[in-house]
Amino acid sequence: MVTMGVRRQTRPRRRTALTAAAVASLLTAGCTTGSAVAAAPPPQPPPQLTQPQVDDAVGRLDRIVQDGMRRTGVPGVAVAVVHKDRVVYLKGFGERQAGHSGPVGPDTVFELASLSKPLASTVVAGAVGKAIDWDDPVGTHLPGFALKDPWVTDHVTVADLFAHRSGLPDHAGDLLEDLGYDRAYVLDHLRYEPLTAFRASYAYTNFGVTAAGQAVANATNTTWEKLAEDTLYGPAGMNSTSSRFSDYDQAGDKAATHVKDANGTWSARYVRDADAQSPAGGASSTARDMGTWLRLQLANGKLDGKQIIPADPLERTHLPEIVAQPPAAPAGRTGFYGLGWNVGYDDQGRLRLSHSGAFELGANTNVTMLPGEELGIAVLTNGAPVGLADSVALDFFDTAQHGRPTTDWLTLVDKVYQQQEQENRSPTDYAKPPQNAAAARSDDAYTGTYDNDFYGPLTVTAAGGELTMKLGPKPTTFRLTHFDGDTFSFETTGENATGPSGVTFKVGPGSQGAGDATAQKVTVEAFDENGLGTFTRP
Repeated sequence: MVTMGVRRQTRPRRRTALTAAAVASLLTAGCTTGSAVAAAPPPQPPPQLTQPQVDDAVGRLDRIVQDGMRRTGVPGVAVAVVHKDRVVYLKGFGERQAGHSGPVGPDTVFELASLSKPLASTVVAGAVGKAIDWDDPVGTHLPGFALKDPWVTDHVTVADLFAHRSGLPDHAGDLLEDLGYDRAYVLDHLRYEPLTAFRASYAYTNFGVTAAGQAVANATNTTWEKLAEDTLYGPAGMNSTSSRFSDYDQAGDKAATHVKDANGTWSARYVRDADAQSPAGGASSTARDMGTWLRLQLANGKLDGKQIIPADPLERTHLPEIVAQPPAAPAGRTGFYGLGWNVGYDDQGRLRLSHSGAFELGANTNVTMLPGEELGIAVLTNGAPVGLADSVALDFFDTAQHGRPTTDWLTLVDKVYQQQEQENRSPTDYAKPPQNAAAARSDDAYTGTYDNDFYGPLTVTAAGGELTMKLGPKPTTFRLTHFDGDTFSFETTGENATGPSGVTFKVGPGSQGAGDATAQKVTVEAFDENGLGTFTRP
């Protein structure tokens, strides 16, 4: 074990993966044309934005945010802007929780979701050169860690995992987290995931980043949460930032997470505890602390003349490590991923760094920087992703460069999210069984326990005329609804929910036509993207 300190779908099921790449291409390239960036980072041009241009963009931010909130209904937003080592804008808007008194301010704590990744790479940059380096094999510091290929297991490094180039499939391990498994279990079971080409393929993996973060923590003889606190949050004075869910949960001034209801209103229905993947998605912070962190990033690791994070390992995080978004056309622009950052170059040849965070259970964040201009923005929201956080950043930089937004970014980004949401759903409409649907067998043909090395046991029980299946350590219970013959459906839940999905039982050989035959296997469609979703009766 890792030591801690149906129809199979062929498309990505979790919309945040492709959305991250698609939104990153908008943020880094601004949807403009130009030639692809060369393999080596080009020298940065001199600053091109004047102080009046930045001042004008900052002056319009109130209206940009308020207009986006009016159009989306997202309850609360907080924004920080840094320019030339100064926080030039710091403001909160709206409510911490819809329908409750309590305004959002600069010190309101938000869950950051995947904006945790560039924070985490900053933490690791602070540890590099002490007990570990970016190019150290993870297995050296994470006993028991293994991937499916032994050679990759021996060679995959901290940098490989932070750059999403290990070969692990998209969002590997996330469904285990949804079922309630802890960090140790998920990391120990990455060995079952199929691999693509090592260092030649990009796939966004929260638990790849988490494995790397855990290895760094182990190398320094501490926990990840304490490492982040001691290396970055404490020395930088980011006193409201944490990598522990309990700190967010206990904060008096915190933004609840919200999802959009069918009638268009927003409600705080879910709580997202991301401790299992803390380095990748479990941080929380405020607009004020994000402003401090932006200052540090744009000043090569310094704050008020003090070197908080060494400059060289921090600069490494800003360099392209893998192609994440190939150009969509010959004149298009390539999007890269660095170490916890989306990396791109705009029409002026300027490096643009960004990252979005998205919890389907109720948070959306964005950070975008133009290091050559010493300009950055952080946008925190307490609503599920509808494009607001990303569009505020895009509108801001457009206004600084062109005097106004060049397109309706909110509509464009929201369409990206909506398109991915539809693509992630099952191709089967389980609300409409076929007219000639076959009857199910008797309940005892399906009841019992089925084993799976990856997901653990699945138990089907019958009570009150209904079948249910239970999985995970809690366990999580799902009601099964008959669809056709030996196929049932259930409603997926959690961060990676994708609507109704299928559960198909396979009855043993020679049992056709035998109404009381016993199922020997069951395949859960929502869990079978990588071929791991079949459970077998022992």
